[in-house]
This record gives sequence, C-alpha cells and structure tokens, in this order.
Amino acid sequence: MDLGLDGATAVVTGGSKGMGLAIAECLAAEGASVAVMARDQAALDAAAERLRMAGAPEALPISVDMASAESITAAFETVNAAWGRLNSLVHTIGPGAGFFEDLDDAEWHRAFDLGTMSAVRSIRAALPMLRTADWARIVTLSAHSIQRQSPRLVAYTAAKSALTSVTKNLSKSLGPEGILVNCVCPGTIVTASFTEHLKDILAAEGLDSADPHDVMRWVENTFHHPCDIGRAGLPEEIASITIYLASRRNGYVTGATVNVDGGSDFI
Repeated sequence: MDLGLDGATAVVTGGSKGMGLAIAECLAAEGASVAVMARDQAALDAAAERLRMAGAPEALPISVDMASAESITAAFETVNAAWGRLNSLVHTIGPGAGFFEDLDDAEWHRAFDLGTMSAVRSIRAALPMLRTADWARIVTLSAHSIQRQSPRLVAYTAAKSALTSVTKNLSKSLGPEGILVNCVCPGTIVTASFTEHLKDILAAEGLDSADPHDVMRWVENTFHHPCDIGRAGLPEEIASITIYLASRRNGYVTGATVNVDGGSDFI
C-alpha cells in the first residue's frame, strides 16, 4: 500500500532507539525525510545513518532536552531552517517509573514535563510548519497503563493520561484545518532498553527478557495483566500502525486512541 509518504517530511521525538527508531525507520523506508530528536548525539548520529540506509532522502539528528522548552523550540527551528514545512510529527517521549511513596514534587514535575509538556511544546513549535504543508498529521504515543493501572507507574500514567486528553482535544481544534491528530497506546513492548533493564529480574524467575512470550508470562504473573495472543509486542508492530496514522493515506481517522496491546479487555 502506498502511504503517500514519498517526499514527505517527518519529525520523530525519541527517535534514536526503541519504538521511536522503529517508527523513524518505517517513515524512511516509505521515502520520507526524517528528523530524529533525543538527547544522546552519538545515538542520534547512529540512528540517522540507519535512516539513510532505510531510504530517507534526508535524515536530521537533532540533540534536544525534552524537559526544556527552549531546547525544544531551538530543535524545531532547526527543522524549519532545513525544510520550511512539516507533514508528520510523531511524539514518543515518556517519563520514568516510580512508586507513589518514592516520588517527591520535583519528580512529579519532571514526569509531566517529559510525559505531557514535551508533547505540548513540540506540537506548539511544529504547528506553523504543519500548517504550511499540503497535508499534516500528529501522532502521540501514550500507554495502555492509562487504562490498566500499575502502582509503580503512577506519575508516568498520570502524565500519559493527560497527554491522551490533550491529543483528543487537539483533534477537535485542528480537524477543521485538515490536521489529523491521533494517539497510540502501546502495551508491553520488547525494546532493547526494556530487555536490558529487566534482564536480571526475569532471569531470577527462569525467564528471558528478550523473549516476547517470557516477557508476557512475567507481566501476567507480576501485574495480572495478560494479553489475548500471549506475548509481548515488538517495536515494528507499534511502528506499522503509527506510520499509517501519520501518513497521507490516513484521510479520515482523527481523535482516536488506538490500543496496540496484543488484545485486552479495554475498548
């Protein structure tokens, strides 16, 4: 299927690894020029090389502190100087985990800075370019934990819930301009950082943190959150639905909150 991305321009925040990189690579493979934003310049440079190899006409690695309004503004000014227009903005940034008792006010503020305000600031900075493009899409990545709570994700989930609300609201205000805005809620996804972070924890239970079936067994045993197909997801499975929503081919889906979680009891 032709997604209409050939010659398009796209920004993927958090695009240097994990789901963000998978999304950026899919956009590149469809012929889009892609700017990836994250903090680590070395990881960004490596990601940009992968995007060029995947087929991106142009790849821009832009170091940005997503907790800083000034840094976000400067990053999108770099995109504007390079392209002057933007078709797709995909925002994948999120905060870290933590139990309620372990989080002070500063950590709550940081969770909302990364989980909500980074998207607000990115969209605000991108809107002038989105409005000058002949078509434009915005996709944010929230989380299925906004429906399926976990005590260790209390601030993360609160920030992602706010992001989901902002996304829905923007679909209403930007729809009349032809800018379609949607939210993707990934379930448990096996990324490299996920595998590394939980390697020892799962190994202690005789499980492999790189095996999607073992990961889901651990999630079900620990959090009582099974999924219908019995395994965790992969970054490319998030990327496939995300780039459709971010593409010109998507002409009528807006204001949607799309669960990509392997099947759950949520609608």
